[in-house]
Amino acid sequence: LAAIAAAEGEPLGHVKAHGALYNMAARERPLADAIARAVRAFDRSLVLFGLPGSELLTAGEAAGLRVVSEGFADRAYLPDGSLAPRTVPGSVIHDPEEVLRRSLRMVTDGQVTATDGSTLTFPVQTLCVHGDTAGAAELTRLLRAGLEQRGVAVRAFAPRLERA
Repeated sequence: LAAIAAAEGEPLGHVKAHGALYNMAARERPLADAIARAVRAFDRSLVLFGLPGSELLTAGEAAGLRVVSEGFADRAYLPDGSLAPRTVPGSVIHDPEEVLRRSLRMVTDGQVTATDGSTLTFPVQTLCVHGDTAGAAELTRLLRAGLEQRGVAVRAFAPRLERA
């Protein structure tokens, strides 16, 4: 992937585990450590994304990586801060106003409401909208417009720190 990106003039900026691997690494420190070590060995300037408070972010910090806490605009959270499995009704949020409301709360207040109604401390630095969510492109446009209308600066992720 890095070679393809470089051939197109776009070096990699961050690493984000995907799907089940992401969810497992959020909870399982040995797996999180393995991912962080692999990222560091490949390119220590890459930024590691993970759920706020996750083992993955802790492992990344311990490995000396820059880490970024990520919120999912279109997904529900369980009371332990993990993503609600897609098999759970309501795990994917389709209502644009609800997506905006939850995203605003994550980026401005560092909180999100879990599926049981509890409030989680959930500060995020970046938001994800799943590309396989129905209407994801339009949802993303509405989310960006809604965030900007409410004074949230939306900008491209600047992944790399200045190299010494």
